[in-house]
Amino acid sequence: MSQELVRLKDIWVHYNGVTALEGVSLTVDQGDFLGIIGPNGGGKTTLLKLILGLVNPSHGTVSVLGKAPEQSRKDIGYVPQHNLFDRSFPISVGETVIMGRYGRTGLFRRYRREDRVRAEAALQTVGLLEHRDRQIGKLSGGEQQRVLIARALATEPKLLLLDEPTASVDSTAQTEFYELLEELKQRIAIIMVSHDIGAISIYVNKIACLNRQLVYHGSKEITAEVLEATYKCPVQLIAHGTVPHRVLKEH
Repeated sequence: MSQELVRLKDIWVHYNGVTALEGVSLTVDQGDFLGIIGPNGGGKTTLLKLILGLVNPSHGTVSVLGKAPEQSRKDIGYVPQHNLFDRSFPISVGETVIMGRYGRTGLFRRYRREDRVRAEAALQTVGLLEHRDRQIGKLSGGEQQRVLIARALATEPKLLLLDEPTASVDSTAQTEFYELLEELKQRIAIIMVSHDIGAISIYVNKIACLNRQLVYHGSKEITAEVLEATYKCPVQLIAHGTVPHRVLKEH
């Protein structure tokens, strides 16, 4: 029987009187690769921050790894949506990745040999170990995204959260990135927020639609009616083999 990693029950979140999440209930188990789709402003990033303990619900209960979210944060790898940084900043790939060990060592403690071993193992996993001494700003967008995945993996997470991870990389890098996730999902539960319905439909094993309210049936089946209700306009998803096409009718 799979271990339950995340349980949200009747979650409501409000920001300055505006409802961000409305009656959301969700369970994520060990071995899940959950894709979350929905329009901008629908609460997807809020949901991830809720799991991280960075947002408190106005109503409802949250359990992550059997504890309160803030107590489980060190066991969660997180890649946020926007990773804008000064490309000339003098920090190496290796130094960036080992920052993922802060949750284990504490912010002002010296890194141990174990921390360096874990950081190198994470770089090996994403195929960038030979670039560990390069300045991160010199890498391509796709390579930088893999560095950020390595930083998340250095925490030795039981759960990996990805917020629009391919938004700023080209199509070739996106393909390589999803191939990496194919490998990672064998040993880590993954929750990925994305606008890429096509990629979501291929790679994940479960899909949820979120626009303040969550529609989730514990599978990757999504109907045209669910998509239309989520995006508030007609949407069709047509698959030819493994290549899906998204069709938005006039609206």
